[in-house]
This record gives sequence, structure tokens and C-alpha cells, in this order.
Amino acid sequence: MARSKSQSGANNVAPKFLLSPAQMERGIERLQERINDLQEFDVSQLNDDGDSPRLVALSTSIEDTLDRCFGLNTAIYYRFSSAAQLHFSPGVFSEDYPRRHDYVQGTKDSIAQSISLLGEAQRTLREDLSDHEQAPVTHTANDTSKGSQELSRKVFIVHGHDDAARETVARFLERLGFQSIILHEQANQGRTVMEKVEAHGDVGFAVVLLTPDDEGCVKGGMSEPRARQNVLLELGYFLGRLGRAKVCALKRGAVEIPSDFAGVVWESMDKDGWKQALGRELEAAGHEIDWNKVMRA
Repeated sequence: MARSKSQSGANNVAPKFLLSPAQMERGIERLQERINDLQEFDVSQLNDDGDSPRLVALSTSIEDTLDRCFGLNTAIYYRFSSAAQLHFSPGVFSEDYPRRHDYVQGTKDSIAQSISLLGEAQRTLREDLSDHEQAPVTHTANDTSKGSQELSRKVFIVHGHDDAARETVARFLERLGFQSIILHEQANQGRTVMEKVEAHGDVGFAVVLLTPDDEGCVKGGMSEPRARQNVLLELGYFLGRLGRAKVCALKRGAVEIPSDFAGVVWESMDKDGWKQALGRELEAAGHEIDWNKVMRA
């Protein structure tokens, strides 16, 4: 049985590979080949204990493909690594369980989950490819360009009324060596809010906090939590100014995501891992990230 590498190296997270467009396209093709292999696997080949040499080979092949696409021991590798866990392992054993048909059904379920994860991995590479076309990164997995050092380390934080979320993100960014730009901390100088945003918009990245500060609905509908209008306005501003690849939205709680922003990268602050996710987006935008600081933050 193939053992997932995430079990042995989950505490040693490496930086995400920065792939060239050709490498991304080849990765999408390799993932499709693994999906095809899974779809063609005949569960009748399973032994009575649910194992088979072909299943072991498939697990190893999936691990190798994920390694080639995302890099061993990277956070995004761990996100999809369970796709290689194809062997059904019963939680309990008894005289009547498991029987061969239990192993067959369990393996079918594992294969279905693996196909779903590999499809999601393909979607990730397609989004990276699309972002690269809109805002090309000047270095690849095999080329560490000095251009990344010239990017502005200023990060604009768009926020509503959730002060705790704002301060958490600001302190995290500052520990990574970025300068957090928070609008209300800047002098007004007789300017309107949008004039202040424009004046301080010379940043390398923007983090937008979608928090349930307002409520709203269509006419006659049920009221539901929404982000403040200024947050959505500034989100649109920075999407236009910086491009999607340099804007990351962090969502806290149950917040409606406007359909016009469906293509924006967003992560949930309610789950562990949002710091690593933000670090990956900053790195993909060309910034140098100290992953030891990310994991300690």
C-alpha cells in the first residue's frame, strides 16, 4: 500500500512552485492522465483483503504527479495528497466485517474521492495559468528572478467593522516583513475617502476582509449578512488597479459573495490555514515569503 507523503512531512512546509505556463499546461495533462487511469481501474482485480499491485502503482503514480505539479512538502501538495490514498482501511474488524464486497465498495468510494481531488487540482492550475496571463510572473520554479525584490512590500487592507480581523491580518503581514496600509490610520488632508484610497493605492497587493457587518436583501427577500458597501467598492477598485492575481479576499462568518466577484480568490478566516493560503497568494504574486515565519505566526 502506498503511504501518503503528507503523513511524514506535514510539519515541514516548503514554498509553492512557481511554474511556467508550459509547466502548468503539462501538469493539467498529467492530472487528467491519472484521472483516466482511475476511471479505467477494474475493482474486480482486488484481492480478498482489498489490495492489488495495480492499485499500489496508481497510488504511487498519483503521488509522483502531485509532486511534479506542486512540489513535495508544499502546502498545496498536502491539500490534494489524500488523492493517493486509494486502499480501503476498515475502522473496525469483526467476524462478518469487512468482506470482499466491503473492500470493493470502499475502494470505489476512495477512487471517486481521488478523482474529485485531482479535478480540483486541475482547476487550481487552470486558475494559476489564467492569473499568469493577466499578470505574468517573471520567474518560474527553476528561475529565481531579482524582479520579485523590486515589488512594493506595501499591502492595502480593505476592511469593515471587524477590528479584530483587521488587526490580526495587519500583524500577520507585518511579521512577514510587509507594511500594512490601513486607511483610517492615514491623514485625511481634506480628502474624500476615495481620494485617500487613490493616494495610498501604490501597493503591491491588497487584502480584502469580507465580514458580516451589514444586512441586505432583494426587495421582498430574506435579509442576510453582507460586507459593507465601501468594502465592495474598494475591492472592485483594487481588482482594476492591481489585477486579480494581486488581490486576496478573506471571509469571516456567513457573508454573501457578490456574483460579480465570483472569480476572486477568497479564503475563509474561520478555518485553520488562512495564513498559509494568504502566504501562497503573496508568493504567487512575486513576493518573497519566509515560510518559517508563516508557520509560527
